[in-house]
Amino acid sequence: MSEQRIINFMGRRKLAAAFSIAFLVAAIASLAINGLKFGLDFTGGTQIEVGYEQPANLDTIRKQLDNAGFEKAVVVHFGSETDVLVRMQRGFTPGLGDEVMEALSREAEGEIELRRVEFVGPQVGEELRDDGGLGMLFALAVVMLYVAMRFQYKFSIGAVAALAHDVILVLGFFSIIGMDFDLTVLAAVLAVIGYSLNDTIVVSDRIRENFRKLRGMTSLEVINVSLTQTLSRTLITSFTTLLVLLALFFFGGEMIHGFSTALLVGVLVGTYSSIYVAANVLLALNIDKEDLMQPIKEGEELDEMP
Repeated sequence: MSEQRIINFMGRRKLAAAFSIAFLVAAIASLAINGLKFGLDFTGGTQIEVGYEQPANLDTIRKQLDNAGFEKAVVVHFGSETDVLVRMQRGFTPGLGDEVMEALSREAEGEIELRRVEFVGPQVGEELRDDGGLGMLFALAVVMLYVAMRFQYKFSIGAVAALAHDVILVLGFFSIIGMDFDLTVLAAVLAVIGYSLNDTIVVSDRIRENFRKLRGMTSLEVINVSLTQTLSRTLITSFTTLLVLLALFFFGGEMIHGFSTALLVGVLVGTYSSIYVAANVLLALNIDKEDLMQPIKEGEELDEMP
């Protein structure tokens, strides 16, 4: 081995476990008490697209809608600054588009155009919510099967524990701050599963390799060596990903604000879990080199004898 300084990650595993458990309890408690604030995609409602001649001021539009009785309407830019999308959690009624246009036309600079009015039924939203939940569970099941086949079942338990940890914390974050949970956020949660899995696979592959190479070390030492060797790759990947997500968060607009927020939280907790959660579970399951030794084929011992 080289003279690389080995970081004692697992020396703090109990503190990390307590940290994770505390945040998981807070997230689960918030999900149980407050639940998620589902957006229009899941609850059903009406969305109206309006075109302006001049760049639209979203704060002014929100005040106009509030004064007209359309409370808690979500107003975002849709593409350019002259295109506005209004979303409200209320059923479609004949003339709703005209009522909104009348409210917006009173103080509008220039003419405005009603481009489309769409209604999303609550039944469709409920189906999307159920299908999304089943999609996440299916993804976790496939991941567990894949990691068990590629590595060993103890690695699959660690990988799924890390992924479940990340998903619960992201969902708990949205529950605690009361941010809308829509289809873009669900897509981000699924992306977090893929990102976290990729990081965990890299770490697991190095742990398996070192268990076969570093025969004189304990399991804790082998995992510390493996985490140290993959640390630079993990940090560089996370840092470059965060740069892109920060750009989306600050300049991407309201339409993808929830998406970028979920990914920002997911990348941070995913980086943490690939180091402390997955490896911590491996130690808790008493992983050792015998679990990863390649089976000796029949007759191989005779061939190796002088």
